[in-house]
Amino acid sequence: MRGIPSITAEVVCFMRALERRRPANERALDDPYAEKFLGPLLTAALFGAKITGELGMAVERLSPGLTAYIVARHKFIDEALEKALPNKPERVVLLGAGYDTRAYRYADQLRGIPVFEVDHPATSGRKASLVEGLPPADVRRVEVDFETQALDERLAEAGFSAGPRTFVVWEGVSMYLTRRAIESTLQLLHKLTGPGSRIAMDFWFLVDAPDLRAIAHRLEPHLLSFLGETVTFGIHPEDVGGFLERNGWKVIELADAGTLEKKYLRDQGRRVYPAMFLVVVERI
Repeated sequence: MRGIPSITAEVVCFMRALERRRPANERALDDPYAEKFLGPLLTAALFGAKITGELGMAVERLSPGLTAYIVARHKFIDEALEKALPNKPERVVLLGAGYDTRAYRYADQLRGIPVFEVDHPATSGRKASLVEGLPPADVRRVEVDFETQALDERLAEAGFSAGPRTFVVWEGVSMYLTRRAIESTLQLLHKLTGPGSRIAMDFWFLVDAPDLRAIAHRLEPHLLSFLGETVTFGIHPEDVGGFLERNGWKVIELADAGTLEKKYLRDQGRRVYPAMFLVVVERI
């Protein structure tokens, strides 16, 4: 699966596009560019969803709360970026960029700030072929095959130097890595960034309630293996602070499913997938 663009990244993009079928006053997120990165199958699915509304409900039946989590997560990180911009970060890094559109949605606010989009060559290449017509942005693509190439070397080749204040988005990635890979990346980011740098990222954890819903959520990660993305790392919100501090970062904000529901879901019938949470951390 590594030689083709990420299916998971496109599905996540589809969920952001699907949110736009809701009335404007009910949207948790408004991403006008997400639809541009969908292939023929998901474009047709989105068209059908706009007409019938059935697909959104089908997605929810398959994995209750996942669509709401994806859009709420994206909105939370949007707001973390907005909070960081007044402190004048010198660059933004999107680790595992997928089909992230922030460089284009925030083109005006990011003027003069380069956005380094880091991803596997297959996904990065497909995205690069589809950005024509989007607002101009200083996007620097960093294509990395993590199995054979070093991230710091590829960043340096793209003009990324050590020291400046940086805002890093690491969205929807940690759960597919090993503990050691996460630790190594956090330590590398600490080495390459300056005081005041921040990371916005999310984690998966094992829901430990004894009810049937929790049991179902514990089984769902195995389904992702059919998309070529297997969950390999989880950590409980109660334990994440120590883990991050040992690797050079302190938690300044944490949002679990309940927090995301209260902040972003205007439709009271929606729920956020409970086995995920987000943090914003700052360099120690």
